[in-house]
This record gives sequence, C-alpha cells and structure tokens, in this order.
Amino acid sequence: MLDPFLTAGTIEAGCDEAGRGCLAGPVYAAAVILPSEVEITGLDDSKKLTGSRRIHLRQVIEQQALAYAVSSVDPGEIDEINILNASFLAMHRALDQLARVPEQLLIDGNRFRPYRDIPHHCIVKGDGKFLAIAAASILAKTYRDEHMKMLHQKYPEYGWERNKGYPTREHRQAIKSHGVTPFHRRSFRLTDEQLSLEL
Repeated sequence: MLDPFLTAGTIEAGCDEAGRGCLAGPVYAAAVILPSEVEITGLDDSKKLTGSRRIHLRQVIEQQALAYAVSSVDPGEIDEINILNASFLAMHRALDQLARVPEQLLIDGNRFRPYRDIPHHCIVKGDGKFLAIAAASILAKTYRDEHMKMLHQKYPEYGWERNKGYPTREHRQAIKSHGVTPFHRRSFRLTDEQLSLEL
C-alpha cells in the first residue's frame, strides 16, 4: 500500500524520470500533484505494471490529478550536460509547467538539484512508496514509450518499439550494423567494443 502523502495538509508534487539508462531518445520526467483523498486502484511503480495497465492508469491519473506535467531533455542536451543533470533539468521543466505551485517536492532517487525555494525530499525507490511519485513514474514512462515508438517509424532497424532505446543486445547489434542516428546519445557507451582499447 503506497502512502498518499509525506506531510499531511501540504500540496506535494511527486517527480520521477524515465529513460535515464537508454542509449537513444530523450530522458522524460513528470511532476504530479494528487488530491489528498485520491484513490486510484492499482497505482504502483511503473516498472511493476504491464504496458496496458500503465496506459489505463495514465488516463485515470490525468483525470484525477490536481495538476500534472511531462517534459523531456533531448539527446543533444544530454551529451552536453550529462544524464544526471539532464534528469534534473527534465524534472525542473515539468515543474515549470504545473498549473499549481507545490509546497513540497517528493523526488524519486537519492539526488536532486533544488527547484526554486521549494523544499524537496529525495526518496530511494519512492515510486514504490508514494502515490504521487508512482503517478509521475507512469506518466514519464508512457509518454517516453510513445515517443520511442514514433521514432521507431523513422528508424525501424533499431527495434525501438520493443527496447525503447535501452541497451539490449538487439539494439547494440543494430548500432554496429547501421551506425548511430541523430537520436543516439553519443556520450554513452553505444557498443561493447568501446570498453576495450586496441593496443
């Protein structure tokens, strides 16, 4: 059972990202403010849910949230500022778009760059502990998956509709065979050969 809030009577925004470990595509983040009395059956960490269940819950979250927003940082920006900073930036961009200003932020993970003067709490595995973070994880994941499916139409040889840009064997082999696209993160280790030096 996930907790509905960290501090009772406070407007809390849950924040989470998706796609941090991918070789291609943007990193996405979402920020969600839920009503204090919200009840969303089955709401949980997005990684524990099926794709169809995530899509269903996304619709419920968007209907019931007091405010929500989703944003992203593209591969070029990721290469410039690194993936950790890009994750923070994506969360900040999502927070910028919220229709309501939260009084407190619940961040999934153990690190965050402060946003304005709003207090924040980093919560390891927070998407399995708090409803608002779980909701954010579902929005970030589903919006990113949709984006990768769209990119798959342009670059079908990489299997992005299946691997969503993550470093699967299929994806790495496609990079070896077809090279990189404008949507690959060039600062990442894209092929296994990059681990070894030619002496």
